[in-house]
Amino acid sequence: MPTDIDRWLDFEGLDNVRDVGGLPLRDGGATRSGVLLRSASLRHATADDVDKLVKAFGLKLVLDLRRPFEIERDGPTPVANAGVETVPLTFIGERGEVFPEAGDDLDPLVSIYRGYLADMPQNVVTAVRRLAAEDAGPTLVHCAAGKDRTGTLVALVLDAVGVERDAIIADYVLSGEKIEAMFRRWTSVSGDPMPTNLDAHKPRAGVIAAVLKHLDEEHGGAAGWLLANGLTQEELDRLRKRLTP
Repeated sequence: MPTDIDRWLDFEGLDNVRDVGGLPLRDGGATRSGVLLRSASLRHATADDVDKLVKAFGLKLVLDLRRPFEIERDGPTPVANAGVETVPLTFIGERGEVFPEAGDDLDPLVSIYRGYLADMPQNVVTAVRRLAAEDAGPTLVHCAAGKDRTGTLVALVLDAVGVERDAIIADYVLSGEKIEAMFRRWTSVSGDPMPTNLDAHKPRAGVIAAVLKHLDEEHGGAAGWLLANGLTQEELDRLRKRLTP
């Protein structure tokens, strides 16, 4: 199985880019490489970045999980301008509500992530459905930083195809290694000062573990949640076929 560093992909204008291939499955084997990438926003992609994604990776589809105002503010990404199909699927509704049952002992991010599933289940399922399509081809999913909305979707997909729980959590936390680089890029563009402490922005293992535990308790796992919200068994089987040996 590849090490974490093997999964990072280097680009000039893109951050937090990695392949979800090589993750261990509960029943043995590992997820396929070259099927699904996850990343931060594509807005700063250079011509060489686009060329690498399209020609080397064979990118056919982008799932953009940002809110409509983010997409409108930033304009079409260079990848979309190059002709790669880009599907906007916001995970945050107009009200932007988080899950209402957050208590004092619950990390606020758990509430936010569960809010994605409660507020926009149709878009979450559509994202998985597009990944599972027979003609999907190599796909990239991103939001702004590639750690919260993207992290939730990827964790859901990985659990649904049978990736070991510890590996799902480790993949989620891995985005923390790129937080400083992302903030340096953002502040250099905006002119804002660099924050002195970035700890609050780093993914916390307990957050995604709590979300997955909730799905276990309420639906028997991510696959059960997806099936309960409109994904068909045939689509789930195709997703597993795409991402696993």
